[in-house]
Amino acid sequence: MCKVILFGGTTEGNETAEFLSEKNIETLVCVATEYGATRMKEGPSLRISSERLDEAAMEVLIEEEKPEIVIDATHPYAKEVTANIKAACQAKGTEYMRLLRDAAGSGMEEAGAVFVDSVEAAAEYLSGTEGVIFASTGSKELHKYTAIPGYKERVVARVLSTADVAAECEALGFRGENLICMQGPFSKELNVAMLKAKKAKYLVTKVTGRAGGYEEKIEAANEAGCTCVIVGRPEEENGMSYYECKGRLCQLFDIKTNRAAALIGIGMGGYGSMTGEAEAAVAEAEIVIGARRMVESVDVLDKEVLVEYDSKKIAAYLEEHPEYEKIAVLLSGDTGFYSGAKKLAGALENIGCQVRQIAGISSVAYFMSKIKKSWDDAVIVSNHGREASLIPLIRDNEKVFSILGKKDDVAGLAGKLKYYGLDKVKLYVGEKLSYEDEKIVSGYGEDFENYENDPLCVVCAVNEDWENTRINKLARRRDEEFIRAKVPMTKFDVRSASIARMNLEEDSICYDIGSGTGSVSIEMAIIASRGHVYGVEKKEEAVALAEENKKKFMCDNFTIVPGVAPEAMEGLPAPSHVFIGGSSGNMEEIVAECCRRSSQAGGKTAGSAGTSEAAGEGGSVRFVINCIALESMAQALECSKKFGREGSVEISQVTSAEGHKVGPYTMMKGENPIYIVAFTGKELE
Repeated sequence: MCKVILFGGTTEGNETAEFLSEKNIETLVCVATEYGATRMKEGPSLRISSERLDEAAMEVLIEEEKPEIVIDATHPYAKEVTANIKAACQAKGTEYMRLLRDAAGSGMEEAGAVFVDSVEAAAEYLSGTEGVIFASTGSKELHKYTAIPGYKERVVARVLSTADVAAECEALGFRGENLICMQGPFSKELNVAMLKAKKAKYLVTKVTGRAGGYEEKIEAANEAGCTCVIVGRPEEENGMSYYECKGRLCQLFDIKTNRAAALIGIGMGGYGSMTGEAEAAVAEAEIVIGARRMVESVDVLDKEVLVEYDSKKIAAYLEEHPEYEKIAVLLSGDTGFYSGAKKLAGALENIGCQVRQIAGISSVAYFMSKIKKSWDDAVIVSNHGREASLIPLIRDNEKVFSILGKKDDVAGLAGKLKYYGLDKVKLYVGEKLSYEDEKIVSGYGEDFENYENDPLCVVCAVNEDWENTRINKLARRRDEEFIRAKVPMTKFDVRSASIARMNLEEDSICYDIGSGTGSVSIEMAIIASRGHVYGVEKKEEAVALAEENKKKFMCDNFTIVPGVAPEAMEGLPAPSHVFIGGSSGNMEEIVAECCRRSSQAGGKTAGSAGTSEAAGEGGSVRFVINCIALESMAQALECSKKFGREGSVEISQVTSAEGHKVGPYTMMKGENPIYIVAFTGKELE
């Protein structure tokens, strides 16, 4: 008894038998010839029979073996056998599955080919021609070529290399140089050599699909100058592909497959940008997955394909299709350079896949080599699918490389360089890297003001004057460096003490509530050069002054928001850090809203460098509140108790005085004492 009876005759049938044998599923393979039996090996769970069976004998076999399923993997031209298998399964109430042969290649261009319905029709057509005929349709129908006048001299037959077949051919008059007994598969090069050696004018073949070497025959005939006489495939059949069959067997017998996924960096996507290791991984894969642009950049003619880039959807699809054991997922550039590989690897490992990553050529390595500049000293960021300001980075560094994502990104950057007075910065722009229409241009900001770039774009900004434009992140700006007028400003000593308690990161997302002239905002923006600062201010004069200070210090990552908090905070991203210098009586509402936003964002806020955890245990929002009035101090203390995490509250008082000349003497002039309350917010629902 067995669980599966498989009627073989095709490569797909052999592969299915091997799969069942590997998974120890009791299987009986029935083949029509002893030669078919030699192409497989029996094993503990695999038996092979070469006995010819009619419908009645098949019914007896099914009755004796009692299989759960019968797989018909016979040749597409064996119509009578397929009909008998179907009838026997129907009579015994056994599940029947038709395993179709891979038809890949049947739609390829066959220039100048002659299509006929049968070998008889091919012989009839060839009877009216002259020249050598190369017959590759098999020995069973070779007798039909005897109808061609002078066939013994004209027809070269290529058949299987068995004694019985050779004897049958010789009996028909095919012998000597007109008989080639060889076992395939045959490469295109070998086919070309045979056709040329025999000086063939015609090649007769059936549409045998990829496994039957159809493409190699057609390509060889075209190269050798032969006319193809193609015997059309039988009518379209209903059935399953090899992988659909494999999936059904996994479901039926609860088979667990050993899945291995290769996450492959394919470079920029143009021909030749893949490494040899990447090409080999794609070649051995059973299914290739990726965004359409990625999939179209590789040879997937004989592969199953899934056009998808969402990690969750890829994992869900593979979980539902355990038949795919060798998986290739294509990712642009390099798997370690602003790639989705990390997230995808976790999703695939969660469904039991073994995951390996294959490095690719990143856009930064490719592009910088094209413009002949090193990139080991460059600041590298991505503006693809995210909003981040490049101006602070260009201000402080000699080289800044960025991936872009929108067609107006270059023009937008050029406009900002002009606005902030960075006229000496040179831009190198690369579009459609590695493709035939690759474009690399360079110039200064004024050259790109109306430029429309391709979305597949990168830029390198070179600031040769960076040592003069850079701003020291560690040093604090003196009060007199800010444009102030009559607007109140947080003074140097208090500003320095407050900034120190913020615990800012390079990519922090900050609110400055009651920003005034923007002095605290500017300091935060300089430190958080890859993040962003939002200054909320209700006074028009202060808003205008903050804009001037933003321009002076080239803090393009500082946005002034006119209005009163918390209403003015509508639409802003969740903060990681909040400074409150003036709350207009809304301190508790502001703190509560910021805590809610931080909690909804999972304690993380997106910065230009990726994700930044806010200061404090667990990553919740960090508050620093400045108070002059005792009433404000009381409000701040109440907020720290209500919304602050236990053990995170810091309270200090700063009293400062500056020396002033009074005649020959220096007198100290004191400022109002300032209370600083700092704490990390709780998570709120």
